[in-house]
Amino acid sequence: MLKQSLQQKFQQKLSPQQIQLMKLLQVPTVELEARIKEELEANPALDEGREDAGETDSPNEAENEGVESRDDFDYSAYLDDDTPQYKYRVNNSPEQRDHDIPFGGGETFVERLTAQLGLRQVTERQRMLAEHLIGNLDEAGYLRRDLYAVTNDLAFSQGIDATEEELETVLAVIQDLEPAGVGARDLRECLLLQLRRREQPTASTATALAVVDSQFDAFAKKHYDKLMERLDLDEDALREAIAEITRLNPKPGNSSSASSRAPQQVVPDFAVRVEDEELRLELNGRNAPELKIRAEYRDLLAGYVASPSKEKSQRDALVFIKQKIDSAKWFIDAINQRRQTLAITMRAIMKLQEQYFLTGDETTLRPMILKDIAEIIDMDISTVSRVANSKYVETPYGTFLLKTLFSESLSTDSGEEVSTREVKKILLNKIDAEDKKKPLTDEKLRDLLREKGYQIARRTVAKYREQLGRPVARLRKEI
Repeated sequence: MLKQSLQQKFQQKLSPQQIQLMKLLQVPTVELEARIKEELEANPALDEGREDAGETDSPNEAENEGVESRDDFDYSAYLDDDTPQYKYRVNNSPEQRDHDIPFGGGETFVERLTAQLGLRQVTERQRMLAEHLIGNLDEAGYLRRDLYAVTNDLAFSQGIDATEEELETVLAVIQDLEPAGVGARDLRECLLLQLRRREQPTASTATALAVVDSQFDAFAKKHYDKLMERLDLDEDALREAIAEITRLNPKPGNSSSASSRAPQQVVPDFAVRVEDEELRLELNGRNAPELKIRAEYRDLLAGYVASPSKEKSQRDALVFIKQKIDSAKWFIDAINQRRQTLAITMRAIMKLQEQYFLTGDETTLRPMILKDIAEIIDMDISTVSRVANSKYVETPYGTFLLKTLFSESLSTDSGEEVSTREVKKILLNKIDAEDKKKPLTDEKLRDLLREKGYQIARRTVAKYREQLGRPVARLRKEI
């Protein structure tokens, strides 16, 4: 049984212009440049440069100007017809899309190893097995798969019957390639391969070999007393051996691929200057380049509006030009709104963190979350989040991500709210200044912070320590 009914429903929808603004607000300066270039190529009505004094401010004024020049002209005759709007749009067919073909630069890690393999005296079968093993290496240059699993893979995928002993022989060839340590199955083997390849081994090299080969577990856990007892070493000999080991590369594969990667350039979106004890904000000029509507398209629109002809080709041309001009105007407005929003948000952050920007002392950072800034500028939290996302700020004390200024609060004994960044900075200073022979435990660090008035739990200290990239006390121990 069919039933019809009327229903009213409130639903919030974002316009295409609002969606465009949100997307532009989120991208950093470098991506914004690419986005503007893309829009300039896609929309012929959009042009770079400042609006001339004689140019009309909006496409609607151009339309009205053309209409007023002909009293008998009915503009609606061009647009008010039964032609569906989709017929005025360009079909998104594969032939009409621009395909950007990516070109890889440099030589990959696998290609480097394969090229070296071509210079070795191996049989055709060994070469094939070696290439298969090279293809199984991870980004760090390790063979994480068990050789038995590789033999099964060869049997099922390529129909090749190979033994584990045969693969061991081929793996030894790979482990003799550059960089040293490649093809290792764990960290211990990686370090041993590098130590054994030393051209001029010393006494510390021999000691390092003994430590890694027979006492690697004790070395990894920094049980130095056990190492000295088992290997009959004094502190100086063990210290030299450890220095020898720490100079080795634990990820030989990454060292080969790093040179082929282009360095990432950081372009600050904001610059905060200190002049006469006052803060001054500068936005990167590329955040809002001068854009305008191309004058030729204004003239074309006015010409088509004033034309007495009402042919379909004229009407199609008029609709196309108007759509392009409207799109250009929306894009220009979005760029300008983006600049204003960035400036308003950053000024609010500067006002809240004035002492930090004046002194550069991280302990002066105040607790600040997205909601705090959103309330100050009377905008949504999501807007502030988009501004803080992937944006860099240049200060007299360095360039850093804007979102690093945001932090939760922590109460002191006096009830004062302080930033967790302040606590982390103090914690970092304590760890870096500790006696490395007797590093501070998390409990001791907690007690030191409590002495300064910061009420904090041991597990919170452990969490902050991990966020700062510092290991537990036992692993920070040195001799």
